[in-house]
Amino acid sequence: MSVSIKPNLVVSRPASDGATTHPEVVEGIILFLKEYGVNKINIIEGSWVGDSTKRAFKNCGYEELSRKYNIPLIDMKNDSCMTLKHGGYSIEICNEALNTDFLINAPVLKAHCQTGLTCCMKNLKGCISDAEKRRFHSLDIHRPVAALNVLLKTGYCVVDGICGDLSFEEGGNPVAANRVIAGQNPLTVDSYCAELIGYRPDEIEYLSYGRELDVGEYYSEKTEIVELNPQNKPIRETRSGRAADKYKGIIDEDAACSACFSSLIYALYRLDRKTYVNGEIHLGQGFKGKTGDGVGIGNCARGFAKCVVGCPPKATDIINALK
Repeated sequence: MSVSIKPNLVVSRPASDGATTHPEVVEGIILFLKEYGVNKINIIEGSWVGDSTKRAFKNCGYEELSRKYNIPLIDMKNDSCMTLKHGGYSIEICNEALNTDFLINAPVLKAHCQTGLTCCMKNLKGCISDAEKRRFHSLDIHRPVAALNVLLKTGYCVVDGICGDLSFEEGGNPVAANRVIAGQNPLTVDSYCAELIGYRPDEIEYLSYGRELDVGEYYSEKTEIVELNPQNKPIRETRSGRAADKYKGIIDEDAACSACFSSLIYALYRLDRKTYVNGEIHLGQGFKGKTGDGVGIGNCARGFAKCVVGCPPKATDIINALK
């Protein structure tokens, strides 16, 4: 069978900036596929209008990946397209994406200046022509993105949540979370990821439209969520970066895991004010068994007067608690 891997290389910037998929994530997918006897593998992408996919392949480390495993890099900007229709929309989709036997969607979990979230469903925009990308924005983007996900089926999603950008799809303000989220349905995965960065699924319009079009269902209490390697949760890097520096005056952190810390930063960014916080916010493994005033974030800080439980808690839960 043929498998195509679709990363997010929207711009030609390194993954450490928070905009593009780490080549190591895609390399892991390649190694998995080869172990199970899949050898017809392509990496497909079409960067956004105004940037070069070839430059992104080079600057983001994918040319080296291609040479190492002898895997073709397909620039969708040069591909022919087929027009498919659904729900009143006619969409030109690149043939490379349509003709593969199995499409693996490997987006970045990050914020977006227009849609709030960009993850699995919106990552498929890289599978349409530049002219179609422009038209999507003239059509208010949300409904055509939902329709695209009906017409172009994702086989599996592997989300790079290592250090997605806090506010902008071009990167530059990354927040280290050091996690990967994987699942079969792009809408279910996106609805889960939305809450990780502080949005209810219905706040992201293309998710609600996708549900109307039966792309999938939102994750719920009935959704089985399996956490792998819980004993190895990465401790946050000591260098906090611009995103966290803005709030360092109210955060008391001691050996916090990256995922817990990132949830707090996303929540504070969504609130964008400190008046919700009475005293310091405490988080990290160093607070296990300790008590005190103020707010605790995560199970390790459950001894404080108020606590948002979870390991880690979702950003939406932190937002609701701080409000």
